[in-house]
Amino acid sequence: MKKLLSLSLVVCLMITMLAACGGKDTVSSTNTGTDAAGSDNNAETKDTGDSAKDDGPSGKLVFLTNRTDMIGKQYDDYKKRFEEKYPNVDLQFEAITDYDKNVKIRISSGEYPDVVFIPTIPNADLPKYFEPLDDIQFSGDLYFKDAKVQDGKMYGISSGASTVGIVYNNKAFEKAGITEMPKTYDEFLAICEKLKNAGIVPLASNFKDKWPLDTWVYDVPSIISGKTDHEMKRAETDTPYTMDNEYGKSWGMLRELQQKGYLEKDVNSTNWEQSKKDIAQGKMAMYLLGNWVINQVIENGAPSEDVGFFPFPADNSGQYKAPLNPDFFYAVNKNGNVKAAKAFVQWMMEDSGYEDFAGFIPVLKNKEPKLPQLAEFNNYKPQFLEAVFGDDTATAIQNKAQMDQQAMVQEFVLSKDPQKVLDKYDAAWAKAKKSLGK
Repeated sequence: MKKLLSLSLVVCLMITMLAACGGKDTVSSTNTGTDAAGSDNNAETKDTGDSAKDDGPSGKLVFLTNRTDMIGKQYDDYKKRFEEKYPNVDLQFEAITDYDKNVKIRISSGEYPDVVFIPTIPNADLPKYFEPLDDIQFSGDLYFKDAKVQDGKMYGISSGASTVGIVYNNKAFEKAGITEMPKTYDEFLAICEKLKNAGIVPLASNFKDKWPLDTWVYDVPSIISGKTDHEMKRAETDTPYTMDNEYGKSWGMLRELQQKGYLEKDVNSTNWEQSKKDIAQGKMAMYLLGNWVINQVIENGAPSEDVGFFPFPADNSGQYKAPLNPDFFYAVNKNGNVKAAKAFVQWMMEDSGYEDFAGFIPVLKNKEPKLPQLAEFNNYKPQFLEAVFGDDTATAIQNKAQMDQQAMVQEFVLSKDPQKVLDKYDAAWAKAKKSLGK
C-alpha cells in the first residue's frame, strides 16, 4: 500500500481509507430509491453492444460507492453531466457503509452493481468478478496501473492518489501557542500536550469508526520502516506482528497517544462526520490521514487558509517520510452493463473533477492537483515512499485467518497486555498460513 519520487513530481503528484465511511453493516442511502442489487437483476442493464440502433452506452448503470456524503449532492451533478454526454444511460448511485465487508458479501452472492470499488481480495480472484479495463483509452498514463493486474490484464483503476500526514487547524495551533511544526516524534508529543492544556483535543482518531485506523496499519508502519512492502513481507513469517517491528511500534504510538489523553475523551464513541466539524471549528486540532480529508474539513466550515498539512514525524531522526498511495480502485462487473460502466470509469477519471473535490492527486499523470496544502507539505521535503505491488499471498493468509487489522489495532490500544493481543493474532496467522501450505 513505494519508490522514491523525484521532487519535481511531488507538487503535481502527491497522496490513510477513505473518506466518509461508517461502521454499520447496512445500505445507508441511495439517490434513486431503485433496486439496490444492481444490474445483475435487470436484463436491460446488460449492454452487449449488439444493438442495431445504437452502439454507444445505454441502459441502467449503478455505481456502488463508499461516499455516503456525496449522495444528493455532488453525485446529482455527476449524473446530470454524465447523462448529457451519454443520454441513453440512466446513471444511479448507491452508497454503503463498512464498504469492504459489504462489497465482499455482495460479490460473493453474485449480485452486485455495474461499477464497484475492489475490496481486499487476492488479485487471482479478480477475473472471477470483473472485466479487464485495458481497452479504455485514457488521455495519459496512469499511476498504479500494475496494482490490480492478473494474467497480464488490468482489472482496477485507482480513483485517486494521496499521501498521509497531519492535517491541522492553524487557529487551534495559534490558540495553543504552537509556532513551529514538529520535526521529531518527541516534538509532536510536545505540541499534543500544549493543545491538551489549551482545552483542544490534539488528535481526532475516529477510533470507533475503525476504518480511519488504516493509517496505523499501512502508512505509519511504512514511515517507520522506510519501506512499503511490509504487508507482503508478512507472508514470509509466522509472527508478522511483534512489539519491536513496524506494526508494534505503530500501534504502540497510538496506544501512547490514547493513554496520554491526546485522543478523543471516549474513543469508543467517536463520530466521523462530527469530527470534521470539530476540526473545522478548532475543537479538535489534527487528523493523521490522507490529503483527501482537507477538502472535507474546508466543506465543514474552515477557511482554506486555516487548514494546513505537514508530514508526520514517526521517529526522532528529523527526516520526514511520507507514503504515496492509491485510493479505492474502480472495477467493472463482468456480468453487468460493461460498455456503460467502462464509459463511466473513463469519465470519472477524465471529466468528473472528483480528484479535485476529494483532494486527491490525480492518477492520470498529465493532470495536476489543485490543492494548495500539497505545496505546503512539499516544502518540508519529505522522502516519498511509493506504493509497491506484487505477491498477494499475505492477503490470502489474512483472509483465511479472518483477521481484521483495524479491529486488531482497537484491541491492542485498549488492552492491558498488548503483547497477548499480538501473540493471539500471530497464532491465528501461523495456523492459516500452514493450512494454505505457505
